[in-house]
Amino acid sequence: MKKINNLFPILILSLLFFSINSCNKNISLRKADTHDTIGNSLLSIHDLDNGDLILVSAQTKDLSGAINRVTQVSEKRNYDHVGLIEKTKDSIFVLHASPSGGSQREEINHFYQTQTKKNNNIVIYRLKPEFQHTIPDAILTAKSLVGKAYNWNYILNDDTFYCSDFIERAFRKDYVFKLIPMNFKNPETGKFDDYWIDFYAKKNLKIPQDEPGTNPNQIAESEKLEEIGPLLIYPK
Repeated sequence: MKKINNLFPILILSLLFFSINSCNKNISLRKADTHDTIGNSLLSIHDLDNGDLILVSAQTKDLSGAINRVTQVSEKRNYDHVGLIEKTKDSIFVLHASPSGGSQREEINHFYQTQTKKNNNIVIYRLKPEFQHTIPDAILTAKSLVGKAYNWNYILNDDTFYCSDFIERAFRKDYVFKLIPMNFKNPETGKFDDYWIDFYAKKNLKIPQDEPGTNPNQIAESEKLEEIGPLLIYPK
């Protein structure tokens, strides 16, 4: 019995060592999640700043793929949606215009979970310091547009908005982003993309080639922005 009692402290120390070692392994595994598959540091929700732009990577099919096929300007950037971050004292919202819900103010966790259902990447861009002063007015303007319907024709007007149009309007007072001639032609073929031919035929509208507009890839390419990194938000 005395021999067993002498072994008891050794057993306790061994279990304690095993427990600490296991915890350290779990911590290191969690840290491994702080980089994406190509080594970029992942941002958390706490890294977001008021006025950041949040961009969603494009799919290869349907509307998402059609937008990206005719607007992608570099291999690095392929986005089909953009929104504006608003930070309050106790919450973070995304101000954006979406096919689902039109112009809206959406809580960041809900936005993230909705936008990543198809494994889309979420990337944060930030205005360079010399343009940060435009953010307060941009957020006020964006909030004034909340409730407007989505612009399904992608032809500019003052009553409905699509995502990059919404962002350009928010910053228009300070001329942060530009309107450019819209393109609906596949750059590989030089011909109108089949998706857009069918899209506008159903609406009985002429394809608005070269009409003024914007797109998420153009916004991301702006020299007034810097890419901060991919965003990761764990489900609550």
